[in-house]
Amino acid sequence: QVQLVESGGGLVQAGASLRLSCAASGRTFSSYAMGWFRQAPGKEREFVASISRSGGSTYYADSAKGRFTIFRINAKNTVYLQMNNLKPEDTAVYYCAASVAAGIKYDYWGQGTQVTVSS
Repeated sequence: QVQLVESGGGLVQAGASLRLSCAASGRTFSSYAMGWFRQAPGKEREFVASISRSGGSTYYADSAKGRFTIFRINAKNTVYLQMNNLKPEDTAVYYCAASVAAGIKYDYWGQGTQVTVSS
């Protein structure tokens, strides 16, 4: 069972940038597709971005496309979410998740990291 730990969240002003990190335990990190999700207060969890096992394929929600970039460094067992031009509507708890089945289902989840964007 893989353990995931997110970090890098914080309180920033609109227009600022943040880079979230998700560190995975074990020696099988490259066996998983990885994804980022977020949940805002009073809202359902939503998909943000995902990346394939090798990092060769990525997918973004419309809200993230053009502003956010997902990438991974398998040698470091870490996946990242670079967030630029943050907006107040990006405020949420951001979760990292690992998928055995190429993003069809996410099997392991981190504890989340808070991102708050002020106007």
